[in-house]
Amino acid sequence: MRIRFLAAVLFALAVFVVKAGADTIFFKNGDRITGTINGSDGKTVTIETDFAGEIKGSWTAIREVTSDKTLFVLTPDKKTVSGTISVVTSDAGMDLVVHTTSSGDVHLPVEKIGIIRSKDAEEAYEKSLHPPLTANWKSELDAGLALARGNSQTTNFNLGFHATRKTLTDQILTSASTIYSTNDAPGGGVTANTILGAARYDRDLYDAALFAFGSGDFTHDALQGLDLRSIYSGGLGWHAIHSSRTTLNVLAGVNYTRESYSPVAGSATTSPLQRSLMGGTFGEDFKHQLSSITTLTEVFNFYPDFTNTGEYRMALDAGATTKVNSWLGWQVTFSDRYVSDPPVIGTKPNDIIFSTGLTATFGH
Repeated sequence: MRIRFLAAVLFALAVFVVKAGADTIFFKNGDRITGTINGSDGKTVTIETDFAGEIKGSWTAIREVTSDKTLFVLTPDKKTVSGTISVVTSDAGMDLVVHTTSSGDVHLPVEKIGIIRSKDAEEAYEKSLHPPLTANWKSELDAGLALARGNSQTTNFNLGFHATRKTLTDQILTSASTIYSTNDAPGGGVTANTILGAARYDRDLYDAALFAFGSGDFTHDALQGLDLRSIYSGGLGWHAIHSSRTTLNVLAGVNYTRESYSPVAGSATTSPLQRSLMGGTFGEDFKHQLSSITTLTEVFNFYPDFTNTGEYRMALDAGATTKVNSWLGWQVTFSDRYVSDPPVIGTKPNDIIFSTGLTATFGH
């Protein structure tokens, strides 16, 4: 009998301790909510309850708040203080009091407080500031195939890959695409054989509107005799537009270009050519969420040649992707690579690639 009585007492004490240790919000209308405070956005406070899940209450409707666990509060001067919290009301207004272990009580006017985070949310935020290199990647794989048989015998294949990694302070942009076309009829042959690749790293500076960048642009075009063109650039950029639907970045810098050409059939050029050039880099990249399912993208770079004044190169990539579901979509892309004075005599100055097909999106 005594054992049952003792067990009942211990159970009641445990329940009392749990309830007493819970966070509580008291409202001016007399209501009270008990649970676990998860955070605040400066206007409302969120508390997780057992009976109704997450509940948000406006600070203007709150009379008192008590907590038993450590919360992290962003102050008006962008510093973070941590400790249990309570609310006091005076003639001057309502203050949030953070009971810190190192600095004592810190009083903050409720109307001026910033974000409040739980321990788990603060750890996630700190991790987001310095994520590992393997985190925050978003990738897209595009593929298209067209076949014609009968009076026409052609094969067209295109493949594209895009991967981006964006954090609070920097981003990595990579892309690669290729198109290969053949005419299998008598007297035909390869009609397109192009591989494009690019990579860029951006790092925000002290002024978040400015960033430093380093990039590489790579082109192989068999029909132009271009074995490989490598353009390495570095400079500064400006986030001209940065919203949830639209981004526009402009950039300028200098570049080092290395080119390797081989003779092609029908050309007057009979020997391989290699050259190194210095030049400028001027460009922009644009992205716009046209609708909930369609996104437009465009990247343009202009490379004036400092070694051979008056010559230049241009690179344009544009596209639209429409989602079919969360991971599958339909894409249309347009690319153009232009050289003002092709070194291989008899080849055309620009090559245009238009492709369409399915795209698959992956995130990590």
